[in-house]
Amino acid sequence: MKALVFEPFSGASGDMILGSLLDLGVRESKIADAISVFDLELDVKEIEKRGIVAKKVEFVSKTKKSAEGARNVRSYRDIVGTIEHSGLSEEIIKNALSAFERIAHAEANVHGNPKDRLTFHEIGALDTIGDLVGGTVAFLDLHTNLVISTPISVGSGFVNTEHGLFPVPAPATVEILKATSLLYQGGPFESTSELLTPTGAALLAHFVQRSEPFLPQMRVEKSGYGAGARDLPMPNVLRASLGEVEGLSRDAIEVLETNVDNVTGELLGNLVEMLMTEGAKDVTVSPVLMKKGRTGYIIRVITTPHDATRIAYKLMEETGSLGVRVMQVKHRFVADREEKKVKVRIRGVEKEVGVKIGRNAQGTVLNVAAEFEDVKRVANELKMPLKDVMKIVEGTFFY
Repeated sequence: MKALVFEPFSGASGDMILGSLLDLGVRESKIADAISVFDLELDVKEIEKRGIVAKKVEFVSKTKKSAEGARNVRSYRDIVGTIEHSGLSEEIIKNALSAFERIAHAEANVHGNPKDRLTFHEIGALDTIGDLVGGTVAFLDLHTNLVISTPISVGSGFVNTEHGLFPVPAPATVEILKATSLLYQGGPFESTSELLTPTGAALLAHFVQRSEPFLPQMRVEKSGYGAGARDLPMPNVLRASLGEVEGLSRDAIEVLETNVDNVTGELLGNLVEMLMTEGAKDVTVSPVLMKKGRTGYIIRVITTPHDATRIAYKLMEETGSLGVRVMQVKHRFVADREEKKVKVRIRGVEKEVGVKIGRNAQGTVLNVAAEFEDVKRVANELKMPLKDVMKIVEGTFFY
């Protein structure tokens, strides 16, 4: 499967994203044609950032009038209207506006104002519209099946804004990030710096489909670098790579184990239910023969690394175990999962049933599991065998 992978070890901005995609082979003429409707010209240079040659992108106003407009405060309606009436394709307009809506929604939440009353200063100039539209054109031009990002370095310290000093990442950037599954981290160095801009966060939030703690296993065909504006202790570039990856997501996990020989079945049943409520991804209990011929159980729990310590404490607290093993597991492959309610016609009657759907990264359905309690309810209402209802519900997605 063809994938685009970003490594934002020095953060990301709209111009860095666009520069990295141009370096991958997106034609400058495509971007230039798209942004020309805003009286903008594309200026692309190759510069060196601590030994790495990268593309630096800037937007130049064609006329004095548009240059003055770029410096003016612009309202939410101004920016939406400018993009909507640009004459660009519906696909470009839709994606660029979706990315901008993430910024507007974040600013509205931070400042407590409706979007229609927002005015944009730092991110309000025409070059930000250039970033959004140019980045959208570049993403669409690559025709990848999947877009992945490793954790984004956001910087550290405080950034000076028109409202005063704000912590890094800036509040609007945090608002954008928290509405996504994007992974991010502070640093990579201690000096004050803002490495992730709201525009960069919005573009990644809109186009990235998987965020992984490390690079996926892939066959890299080409890499490109987009340059940031400042000089940092490390190369201030965003790396993007094109290549072939497997079609399943990876999920960082830890596996916890403990042996018990003095716990009843009732306690174990309660333990499984309690650990799942606490956030465990899976809990299994297996009978074993222990030392001195005693019967016992192995309790195995799959959890996220973040929850491992808390889950281990709960496991010891509930069972009286004096130790919990952490198994050496790197990760697991998982399907992209979705839970939804569907309406299914059974014996001429429409019934609503919950299902869990597993898909690969291309959207192909791999597995469907109907919610047991819903199926049980429908089977009782229609006086049907439970297995028949289960088969009808799950088979709807494959036939």
